[in-house]
Amino acid sequence: MKEVNSNKTEEEWRVALDPESYHVLREKGTERPFTGKYYKNIDAGIYVCKGCNTELFTSASKYDAGCGWPSFFDAIDNGMINTITDYSHGMVRKEITCANCGGHLGHVFDDGPAPSGVRYCVNSLSLDFKKET
Repeated sequence: MKEVNSNKTEEEWRVALDPESYHVLREKGTERPFTGKYYKNIDAGIYVCKGCNTELFTSASKYDAGCGWPSFFDAIDNGMINTITDYSHGMVRKEITCANCGGHLGHVFDDGPAPSGVRYCVNSLSLDFKKET
């Protein structure tokens, strides 16, 4: 796991992020399924952490898993995503966070397609998108 490099206070995060994104990134919230801005996005480009602009996923690794959230079968650099065991809600899951700022992204599951076999299930509210020009 990479050491998180965020120097912002929680008050600075509240100012920097809209309330919904703050809830997801800083309070480990979840957006409702099938409602996220990037769930159906098919444009080519790079998905970055909304908290710190770290590049996380490419559109080439995005696929429709039918789960209601943007899903990716691979990260740009696995070192930029930390995985933490999550025991909340009576389940055991693998939470994913941005390794740079510590922002909550979503969860990763072992039911993804080849070649990785994993599904990064990510909240749109934790992402921004840089469209390829």
